[in-house]
Amino acid sequence: MDNKRNNIARRKTLTANKPENVRQTDIIILVEKAIEGNVEAFGELYGIFLDRIYRYVFYQVRDRMTAEDITEEVFIKAWNAISSCKGKEKTFSAWLYRIAHNRVIDIFRSREKEQLIEMDPVAEAGSTELEVETEIDHRELLDSIAELPPNQKQVIILKYIEGLDNREIERIMGKKQGAIRILQMRALARLRERLNGGAEEK
Repeated sequence: MDNKRNNIARRKTLTANKPENVRQTDIIILVEKAIEGNVEAFGELYGIFLDRIYRYVFYQVRDRMTAEDITEEVFIKAWNAISSCKGKEKTFSAWLYRIAHNRVIDIFRSREKEQLIEMDPVAEAGSTELEVETEIDHRELLDSIAELPPNQKQVIILKYIEGLDNREIERIMGKKQGAIRILQMRALARLRERLNGGAEEK
């Protein structure tokens, strides 16, 4: 357990290796090596994707300890199943998100309601992208996202916080792009309705 906490604590030291700073060809090479059983290569993949998987999970479960536990579970499962990526090295990122997606869905199904805790505002969830009033603070926006139905919430987080395109979201959620667009439109409509209603009450 202590080792797990220490690994999570290393997130800030690994940001230089985040996906946007690593070439896709380098990721493919690391995946190929990991498939062959190279632990060091998988460790590099862990460093590259740790921040994004943790953030993706955290925005949904809204609890740091739970997010840390799930993130570690995701990478353990990924290592145990890495051989299934053979021939699919280019889609490793979507495959990893898919594991996280399924685990989060399990959490949703086991909860009667979500636990809400204090969290820091994040610039990636800016109001401009979501077409809401600029005076709405990030906390209110994040609280509104938390109240969306699970599938709508996942689309908004993947699209506007993680910055993934619809094709990647399709692979992660196992839904067609048309269904993804419908979920996105419905989620944005709900957010606008809630946030605009909140603005009128102030």
